[in-house]
Amino acid sequence: MDALRKYIDRYVALEDAEFDFFYSFLEEKTFQKHEYIQQSGSICTHHHFIIEGLVKSFYIDDSGTERIVQFGIENWWVTNLESFKKQEPSLIQIQTLEKTTVLRIKKQDLDLAFNKIPKIERLFRLIYENWLIAEQRKGFFYMKTSSKDRYLALVESIPNFVQRVPQYMIASYLDITPEYLSELRKSL
Repeated sequence: MDALRKYIDRYVALEDAEFDFFYSFLEEKTFQKHEYIQQSGSICTHHHFIIEGLVKSFYIDDSGTERIVQFGIENWWVTNLESFKKQEPSLIQIQTLEKTTVLRIKKQDLDLAFNKIPKIERLFRLIYENWLIAEQRKGFFYMKTSSKDRYLALVESIPNFVQRVPQYMIASYLDITPEYLSELRKSL
């Protein structure tokens, strides 16, 4: 509860009653390591706030290769936004890499919170804007920088992250081969 309150306070100032109303819709759930939070082909029904743990969002390409598009760590929201908003089958999967505890909210409850407390809608608009900016920066950064610089930026932005994630997954996220990542790490 405290972690979520601190997170929300970075974006909007909720009255205690507003926070309590929003919090009443949240369900705490723990997923074991390698458990799926979201599977492709099913409709995404929840937004998840990670209290503790680590997840990956990915899809399987036409050649059968896993392509990681996002990681999620503590104090991050994760969902398949397209499936969540459109209520259509998900194209991506979300899987835990560690035992992961989340606070999750159903779509209909989030919509109700948006209607009852405009600050909650503002909160999620700001979260979505920050996510979109991060995705645009990532795309631009990937086009303009070398694999080495992408790796160094990842290590610098989330220092203990690379110790928590297998190297082949980091390579997938950076869109490089595991062998090349190994060579990069040796050269550093």
